Amino acid sequence: MPIISEFYGITIRVFYDGHAPPHIHVSYGEHEIIVGISPIALIKGKVPNRVRSMVLEWIAIHQQELIENWELCQSGKSPHKLEPLD
Repeated sequence: MPIISEFYGITIRVFYDGHAPPHIHVSYGEHEIIVGISPIALIKGKVPNRVRSMVLEWIAIHQQELIENWELCQSGKSPHKLEPLD
């Protein structure tokens, strides 16, 4: 599961053989969430509110790139790294 971005202790990954709907896996310390890309929605898990807010903001900024990365992974290709949240 490649890491596509890291910021403020948050690690964002995407699976090569992920199942629908398009989503990312986010870890922060011992916490982990799965977040849908389109629509942007928490699917599973729990992280501190501050982390969740940053992740949702980051997804909104990179939504189209995340969809493209999802499609690359579904084709067995490597996803692109994405800029971290400033």
